[in-house]
Amino acid sequence: MKVRATCFAFLLCLTSMPMLGQAGATAGADAPASSGDIKKMFDLMHIRDQMTLIMQQVSRQVREMEHEQIKKRDSKVTDEDLANLDAISDQVLKEMPIEGLLDDMIPIYQKHLNKADVDAMVGFYSTPTGQKILKEMPAMTTEGMQAMQPRLRKMMDDASARIDKLVSEQMQEKRHEDAVKSNHVKE
Repeated sequence: MKVRATCFAFLLCLTSMPMLGQAGATAGADAPASSGDIKKMFDLMHIRDQMTLIMQQVSRQVREMEHEQIKKRDSKVTDEDLANLDAISDQVLKEMPIEGLLDDMIPIYQKHLNKADVDAMVGFYSTPTGQKILKEMPAMTTEGMQAMQPRLRKMMDDASARIDKLVSEQMQEKRHEDAVKSNHVKE
C-alpha cells in the first residue's frame, strides 16, 4: 500500500509538471492569481477527470507489481488474499478526496503562478493544441508508466533484495551476539 501511495504522489507531481511548465514566468509585478482563477484553469484542464483516470491507471500497474512482490515474499499467498488486498486498495482509491486534493493544490499554484500566468495557460488550453495535449496526456502518462515499469520493477526487486539481505545480516549478527553472551554467562 505504501508503494501505491508513493507512486500516486510521484505520478501526480509528474503529471503536474507539464501543466506548470506552460506558464511563462513574469517579474511578479502582475496581480496574484485568485483561487477562482486557479479553479477555472483546473476546470478547463479537466484536472479532476485526469486525476481520477491517472490514479486508476497507476493503481492497475502498481497492483501488478505488488502482486509479484507479495508472491515472491510469500509463496503461500492465495488469489483470495490478493483479491482482499485489491478490494481494500479499490476502496481507498474510491474514497480519494479529489476535491480536497485540488483545494490543497490551489495555494501551491498561487505561489508559483500569477494571474497573467494563469490567464496565459487558460488561453493556451483553450486552443485546439492545448485541448489535444489535455486529451492525450492520460495516454502519454499511461504509456510512459508502462515504459518505465520494467525499470521500476527492477528497482523494487533490487531494493527488496537489499532490505532482505540487511535484515538477514542483522538477525545473524544478533544471533551471534546472543550466542557470545550466552557462552560468556556459562563461564
